Amino acid sequence: MIRRHFFLVVALIAVVVMLVVGGLKLAFGGKDAAKAGGGGGGRATAVTQLVVGERPFMDRIEVLGAAKGRQSVTITSNTAELITAVRFRDGETVRKGQVLVELKADAEDANIVEAKARLAQAERDYQRWKTLADKGIAPRATAEQYLASVETTRAAVASAQANKLDRVLRAPFSGRVGISDVAPGTLVAAGTPIVSLDDISVIRVDFAVPDRYLTTLRVGLPIIARPDALPGEVFQGRVAQIDTRIDPATRAIKARAEFPNANGRLRPGMLVKVAIDQGVRTGVAVPEPAVQFEGNQASVYRIVKGPKGMVARRTDVDTGISADGFIEIRNGLKKGDKIVADGLNRIQDGAPVGGGKPGGKGGDDKGSHGQRGGADRKAG
Repeated sequence: MIRRHFFLVVALIAVVVMLVVGGLKLAFGGKDAAKAGGGGGGRATAVTQLVVGERPFMDRIEVLGAAKGRQSVTITSNTAELITAVRFRDGETVRKGQVLVELKADAEDANIVEAKARLAQAERDYQRWKTLADKGIAPRATAEQYLASVETTRAAVASAQANKLDRVLRAPFSGRVGISDVAPGTLVAAGTPIVSLDDISVIRVDFAVPDRYLTTLRVGLPIIARPDALPGEVFQGRVAQIDTRIDPATRAIKARAEFPNANGRLRPGMLVKVAIDQGVRTGVAVPEPAVQFEGNQASVYRIVKGPKGMVARRTDVDTGISADGFIEIRNGLKKGDKIVADGLNRIQDGAPVGGGKPGGKGGDDKGSHGQRGGADRKAG
């Protein structure tokens, strides 16, 4: 019994000693970590260092717009009637005036025949009374009454023929028809859509830009379009029209761009980014991985001399446009400053740094700019 109690006491003492030693290690380890994290002391973190340079950026106004054909219409019937013939195929290119659909016109044909018969009779009556009036046998007023009857029946013929034309639907302009579900024997009501027709030889894009760019816009100004549906493709066009008024609510002005579309790649309804280049300028630039964003605030880690060596100081910066993996820095950095190029999640403000591989210069990369220009300033 005494031996068993002795072993229990020894085990309990061993557990207490282990807990005390572990607590001391945690306490002293925390102090060492605190020393290493601030004031430039402790072990330095190896980072990639970068010398801030300059880089050309292209100012660009970029906005969104929806593509539409130069002319677009949906062919409808203006009366309720049966379709007797469909003269087009889905997706076909049609000419202006080409017959697309014919509606049942039996009653209109009969009305034309009747109106022409009345006209012929009215002309005979008029000629007979005119001859008598010329000979002085009949009053001139009677002949004039029959002449009025001729004009009335002639108008009736024209009206009957116009009604017949309403039963023949023609293309109002040259273009391409869409997909249709109509067929001979289909009963259509007035206003029922039959088929769409678009002139897509030229694509128009209407867009709005803030009025502060009014001095930049002008008719004939070159403009480029990048459809979301065609990644990597760029279309060249021009500003065709500028509205005469500025929207008082949005302080924006509406403009219309036109893009030649001989190959038919652009389609009405596409979401298109249109951009107007304003010129190239040079600015301080750093790689995108060197910039940290928290909400609307951007920052970098600038490498400066500390009490015991080089340390990383978090520095707030104002960013501009971006291009080809670089971000323009408008305020907060200057050419020649050293910054941490990447791995920002591994360091803290004031942490000692050094020993990393050099990252080169953050700008002066003339070759990568080429003719692509800078990234786009959002106009809005």
